[in-house]
Amino acid sequence: MSNVFKAYDIRGIYPSELDEDFAYKLGRAFVAYTKAKQVAVGRDARLSSPSLFEALVKGITEQGGDVVDIGLCSTPMFYFALGNYKFESGIMVSASHNPPQYNGFKLYKKNVEPIGQGFGMEELQKIVEQGKFTNAKRKGKVTSKKIMDDYVKKVCSFAKKIGNLTIVADAGNGMAAYSTPPVFKKLGLAPKKLCYTLDFTFPNHEPNPMKYENLQDLKEAVLKENADLGVAFDGDVDRVGFVDEKGDVVRNDIVTGIIGEHLLKKNKGAKVLYEIRSTWAVRDAILANKGKPVLWKAGHSLIKKKMRDERILFGGEKSGHFFFRDFWYAEDGAIALIIMLNIMAETGKRLSELAEPFMAYHGGEEINFEVEDKDGVLKAVEKKYKPLAKRILHIDGITVEFADWWFNLRKSNTEPVLRLNLEAKSRDLYEHKKGELEALIKSL
Repeated sequence: MSNVFKAYDIRGIYPSELDEDFAYKLGRAFVAYTKAKQVAVGRDARLSSPSLFEALVKGITEQGGDVVDIGLCSTPMFYFALGNYKFESGIMVSASHNPPQYNGFKLYKKNVEPIGQGFGMEELQKIVEQGKFTNAKRKGKVTSKKIMDDYVKKVCSFAKKIGNLTIVADAGNGMAAYSTPPVFKKLGLAPKKLCYTLDFTFPNHEPNPMKYENLQDLKEAVLKENADLGVAFDGDVDRVGFVDEKGDVVRNDIVTGIIGEHLLKKNKGAKVLYEIRSTWAVRDAILANKGKPVLWKAGHSLIKKKMRDERILFGGEKSGHFFFRDFWYAEDGAIALIIMLNIMAETGKRLSELAEPFMAYHGGEEINFEVEDKDGVLKAVEKKYKPLAKRILHIDGITVEFADWWFNLRKSNTEPVLRLNLEAKSRDLYEHKKGELEALIKSL
């Protein structure tokens, strides 16, 4: 059971790793741990979601919690419901972009505050695994709440001047096929739609825009339609990827820079968060627009806490999560798209033109290494480079900076690997240092 408790949520293969019995215990444990009297519960369209939802609700109500059933929804719709209606807590039944056999649970307290590793997940896991619960004095009730109209109104409030741009949108057969059409309709947009049938067998491709092979159809459609941009949503719509008018993928750290500098023009002096794998160009743009750059670790629950603690205006993660202070510090792929349309309409620039200034450095590739002693490798690499480094940060793994290049080596929160990101001011220096680090890590 312990392997389904991840850093940011609960996720596993159904029914071998998690099933209805697990969902029932989780429901009881959630109420026992949070003391919540009210729990909003949403679910995606996976085949196992209805039965897991029913078991979860049974556990919550038998532990004395009232359930507000917000029905079929994307994860950003779930976040909206928690924040807008001020529900005391919430659970989303979803496994994001994972293959069809997976399912899981995203757990939140009031004010859209996530329960994750270091923020209650360990305690909750212990309660679930012990499986000992005291009987509640009363059984909770179940009510329902329709949220789509209010959600669409909120998302569309981010639209300022979106222009008459040609868009190709790929839902990946995930929840974007359900949540984004009403948004497009209200904004008067008529994108060319790919994979817009809600089908969690994912017959076309995995709904994960971080894997560029999943963007091939989108790239081809952008060129065929002579579109201004393409957008791909992940399975639960909390992540997004962009393709420019040339059919090229725009890296998500660059998207962070584009959106960040735009928002800073009307929020001078505000803080913008960029995560540890991002190009130096993002930092440069934040400073150039009189913002305060905040370098932080990857992971949506960690980023949300940092943003909430420091009232950060906007944050971006290289995996395609984009977080907005005005959306309860949560992420929504549709909002990211709308703001990108605002930027393009306001500046009159193509997406490739907006991205070009952020390509001043060379790098951007993430390299994974399977190693047995991850901590030992991190220590050995730091020891080798420390004498020559300009500075070393321990925000997430080790980040070692020099005058003309930098690298970050960190442990994955989701896989048994070390991840390497590096960047340099010249292509030759990048290739040389990449080869040097690869050889070093493989030798340890």
